[in-house]
Amino acid sequence: MKLFLIVLAGLILEVFVWIGVGDLVGSMWYVFFWFVAAFFIGINMIRTHASGLQQMKQGQMVMDPSLTNNLPKIIAGLLLLIPGLITDVLALLILIPPVQQALKAVAMKTMMKRQQAMMDKMMGGMMGDMNDMGGGAQGQNPFADIMRQMQDMQQQQGGSPRHDSSVIDGEAREVTPDAKKIEMKDVNK
Repeated sequence: MKLFLIVLAGLILEVFVWIGVGDLVGSMWYVFFWFVAAFFIGINMIRTHASGLQQMKQGQMVMDPSLTNNLPKIIAGLLLLIPGLITDVLALLILIPPVQQALKAVAMKTMMKRQQAMMDKMMGGMMGDMNDMGGGAQGQNPFADIMRQMQDMQQQQGGSPRHDSSVIDGEAREVTPDAKKIEMKDVNK
C-alpha cells in the first residue's frame, strides 16, 4: 500500500512538472519530442552497456568489473525510457561519475549488511548446537574466514589495486573413466 501511494504521488508530480515545463517553453510538443528523444537515447544506452547481462540471464552470477561499471548506465537508460522529466533528471544525475561511485559504495555496504545478516541467521541455531556438543568453535563464527575473503573480493571490485592470487575460478564436471574390458579367449584350451 505504501509503495502504491509513493508511485501515485510520483505520477501526479510528473504530470505537474510536464504541464509546468510545457507552459514555460511555450508548447507541450517540445516536451513530447523530448520524451521521444530520451526514449531512443535510453534504448541505445541499454544496448551498448548491457552485454554482460547475458551471462546473468543464463543463471550465472558474474562479478565482472565491467558489468558493475556499466550497471549505473543501464539504470540511467531504463530511467530515460520512462516518459517523464523527473526520471530524466535522475538518469542524468546517475551518469555523473561521483554519483556513480557513491551509489556503488551504498550498494556494496547494503550487500555486506545483508550477507552478514544472512550468515548470522544461518548460524543462529547451529552455534547453540555446536556449543552443546563441545565443538571447537566456542562462540566463534566458523565462516569468518570465508566472509573475510568475500569482503576482500568485493573491495577489489570497488577499484582496489591489490590482487589476491589465491583465488582460483573454475568449474567442475563429472568424468566417467574408460573401463577396460577383459576378453575371455579360449580359456579351456
